[in-house]
Amino acid sequence: MSGGVDSSVTALLLKEQGYEVIGATLALFSKENTTNLDEDAKNICNLLNIPHVTFDYKQEFKTHVINDFMACYANGKTPNPCIECNKYMKFGILYEKAKEMGCDFIATGHYAKTVYSEEYKRWVLKKSNAGKKDQSYVLWNIPKDIIKQILFPLGDFQNKEQIRELAKKYHLPVANKPDSEDICFIPDGNYKKFLENNANLKPKKGNIVNTQGEVLGTHLGLYYYTIGQRKGLGISNPVPLFVLGFNQEKNELIVGEEKELYRDTFEVKDINLLLVDKIEDWLEVEVKTRYTAKPAKAKILQVGKNIKVQLGEPQRAITPGQSAVFYKDDIVLGGGKII
Repeated sequence: MSGGVDSSVTALLLKEQGYEVIGATLALFSKENTTNLDEDAKNICNLLNIPHVTFDYKQEFKTHVINDFMACYANGKTPNPCIECNKYMKFGILYEKAKEMGCDFIATGHYAKTVYSEEYKRWVLKKSNAGKKDQSYVLWNIPKDIIKQILFPLGDFQNKEQIRELAKKYHLPVANKPDSEDICFIPDGNYKKFLENNANLKPKKGNIVNTQGEVLGTHLGLYYYTIGQRKGLGISNPVPLFVLGFNQEKNELIVGEEKELYRDTFEVKDINLLLVDKIEDWLEVEVKTRYTAKPAKAKILQVGKNIKVQLGEPQRAITPGQSAVFYKDDIVLGGGKII
């Protein structure tokens, strides 16, 4: 329980459905943040008359989530820390703790679904009914053998407003609590400052070059930029230029015209397949290459430990470090990290 409206309504719904519920809050980084989460979550649990526990996993969070975040930026990749947190913290360490406590299920306020599929003869992770709010994308990396032990009570709701209305109906004090938009361990949203203070990354100026290697200007430090970025390059050109990639060895920022941002093939590594055990032949799927991207038609093939992706139409700003998540209809097939 994060102390927000989604996890609070999740606990409420489970209790209404007759489950014996324990509210669990994870202390993952700063003391101030943990104190606020703790207080809100405890208040909700008291109102619902359910027990509340707090687990201190700051060291584990640093190891699995923060260190990965910093390493990605140091190596010219753009990470999504929520995906690592779901894999290692919520559906890894916390799931094991729940089993220790004698719990049959673990539940979160994610907008997603778990159901048994007769077609595939296994438990599957599916998109929720919440459209753009669906969060199945950030769950592709969870262990597939625990899907049947996961409950997502918000999966059938269509929007956040319905959740807030339910919270108001039951007089939950977090009904109007704002959504958190930033990375949880960087509440001010300034990831550059965070990296400089915690990852020993310092701005190192270098050349901005085009794909022919011509020097067009100077960048402030590679981790200041992301693929697809247009603003803040500090160079003038007859046509707009965008960040295409990085040359770590030469400390160069590579830029080009918008048409150069489009790709129709790429590979992913660190794959996790939820729906099948292996992709033996080219398979038609839909793929999302970032959380906010629209699903695109693609064909995929497993080659060793990686997956090759052939897109039906070129997609813009495919970014190393982000996740590519594959769907069959509304079921999550699996995913991997874009190389």
